Amino acid sequence: QVQLVESGGGLVQAGGSVRLSCAASGRTFDNYAVGWFRQAPGKEREFVASISRYSVAKWYADSVKGRFTISRDNAKSTVYFEMNSLKPEDTAVYYCAAGAVASSDAKAYDYWGQGTQVTVSS
Repeated sequence: QVQLVESGGGLVQAGGSVRLSCAASGRTFDNYAVGWFRQAPGKEREFVASISRYSVAKWYADSVKGRFTISRDNAKSTVYFEMNSLKPEDTAVYYCAAGAVASSDAKAYDYWGQGTQVTVSS
């Protein structure tokens, strides 16, 4: 079992920045790839970014490329998500998830955090 806890969300103005953290406990963290997903009100959960076990590969949704950066520190069992140039359409609950392989498919992930709200005001 892996437990994931997101933190760092909040209210930010458009154009601002937020850094989310996803802290893991339980099994060895570097056994898992990690993804970030988000869900806005009335919308389906969507893939945002993912990172492989040892940070060799990273993937981003087109909507966030160049603005968001995913990284991880396996020694601290934590994944970070730096979000810059935020737009009102980035408003959502952001979830981190852990699984055997990095994927844009939510079904590939076995463990999920509880989510953290990010609200971007215009």
